[in-house]
Amino acid sequence: MNTTHTLLMIDDHPLFRRGVLQLLSELTDFKTVGEASSGAEGLKLVAELNPDIILLDLNMRDMNGIEVLKQIKASESEAKVVMLTVSDDAADLVAALRAGADGYLLKEMDPDDLCNKLKRVACGDVILSERLTQLLAHAMREQNTPRPPDEAGLTEQERRILEQIAQGKSNKLIARELDISDGTVKVHVKHLLRKLNLHSRLEAAVWVAAAQKRTN
Repeated sequence: MNTTHTLLMIDDHPLFRRGVLQLLSELTDFKTVGEASSGAEGLKLVAELNPDIILLDLNMRDMNGIEVLKQIKASESEAKVVMLTVSDDAADLVAALRAGADGYLLKEMDPDDLCNKLKRVACGDVILSERLTQLLAHAMREQNTPRPPDEAGLTEQERRILEQIAQGKSNKLIARELDISDGTVKVHVKHLLRKLNLHSRLEAAVWVAAAQKRTN
């Protein structure tokens, strides 16, 4: 039985907002429960509607999307927040991920790709537009060099979990794969991120891929 995920979109460009929501209306996986043209309106709707997924613009007239993201993550909402923006600036990308974004996608992307990536978010994956992967790896090296996985003092269990994260698996899938609880996975993820000097799962996945590329 398919699960329908509720979705809220916060974007101050009505034409773009309408186009995306029209696209998603053709999918049985998602049901739009609201749309907002400003950050303040969006925060109000998040509290009222408690959506599963939020599509959030980065640059809006009243509030910066990063500030909206931080307030959502600090609230009782358990929604997955995906930034959908025109900005491919490394600073914006890193700021969004470190504020807790569950994905960062560019508005230029193919509509079918957008749909597929949102389905992955609904399953617990953290997503990123492909061409931003190397940008993120470079930004991480420039801003605050993470520790290489081989030098971070990870336990065997943390190494196994890091490998699963690098494959794009959610905590729930990792827990099932390793026969441990979701809560145990969360604790291990928190510890390995600290040891690696990273802030998010996506940073960890990108850093592992970059490290592997350098050693091959």
